[in-house]
Amino acid sequence: MRRTLSARICLSVLLTVPAIGFGASASAAEPEPSPGVTASTGQYALDSRLESSLGEHSAGSYLDTKTGELVVTVTDEAAAEQVRRTGARAQVVKRSTAQLEAAMAVLEERAKISGTSWGIDPSTNQVAVEADESVSERSLTLLNTVASGLDDAVRIKRVPGVFSKELAGGDAIWSSGYRCSAAFNVVKDGVRSFLTAGHCTNIAASWSTSNGGPEVGTREGTSYPTNDYGIIRYTDNSQAEGTVNLYNGSFQDITSAADAIVGQAIQKSGSTTQLTSGSVTAVNVTVNYSDGPVYGLVRTTACSAGGDSGGAHFSGSTALGIHSGSSGCRGTSGSALHQPVTEALSVYGVSVY
Repeated sequence: MRRTLSARICLSVLLTVPAIGFGASASAAEPEPSPGVTASTGQYALDSRLESSLGEHSAGSYLDTKTGELVVTVTDEAAAEQVRRTGARAQVVKRSTAQLEAAMAVLEERAKISGTSWGIDPSTNQVAVEADESVSERSLTLLNTVASGLDDAVRIKRVPGVFSKELAGGDAIWSSGYRCSAAFNVVKDGVRSFLTAGHCTNIAASWSTSNGGPEVGTREGTSYPTNDYGIIRYTDNSQAEGTVNLYNGSFQDITSAADAIVGQAIQKSGSTTQLTSGSVTAVNVTVNYSDGPVYGLVRTTACSAGGDSGGAHFSGSTALGIHSGSSGCRGTSGSALHQPVTEALSVYGVSVY
């Protein structure tokens, strides 16, 4: 995606919370996670093309954090040869995307527990499950029992904190006493708007840049739960620039949008934790918030906290996602989740600029 609200809202990060305050507090520091590697424009394009052409013969792709190569998992040698002809590295694996999605369907049916999330990690050819501190021992036993029947397709990890939508403020937009963050500026037929989290746009229709201030935009669409994105149209003739706040006096221009790749390095700009970095660890993630599930997210190790909702996940000039929530932050190790921005762009027929 490309733009952010920099002029008016410095697109980097508004969020919502004053009166509700979700979000976990930071806890003890953990060893610093892998920073990931930078994805190139060509790798984004190749990843998308191979995902489409390989179909059921692949289980996703990832970036090798040591070499930077795009590694495409496949289920047979014919598909492996197809991958090699593109210059990418092929890795033959046991389970296809369909089989991993089937395992997630079993979790959805038999172990849909508030405080859990799961998604596909192509680098291990598994479904990576996280269970936060709110998950009881009894529920964790159920989760382990269900996972044990899935032939090593699932791995489970306990994480500190509690998965929650993260409300609060920064470069804020306000409505009904709540603050939220903007993600990226977008345009359609000359009409400018900005994207943010759906649990923010669910709150109200009219939004301002200060508490009780004049209206800057009105809600044009919202989707939460299941998804977590919304769009607000500028109503004050604003010509907001398409940049993200780097919280050091400078801004990152956003010129394109793509889907994140496991293993790649990303940055998150948010009003509470400001600019943080991490790497992508899982895609097609389901998170079971207390008020309903959200599907198709991306899990990262970026640090985030209450007040970062709706902020920008990006890599260089490429927009990747809209911040949804996390289980909190432990030192430099977080669990920030984002809604892929490409879905919101497609649904609303807009583009970053």
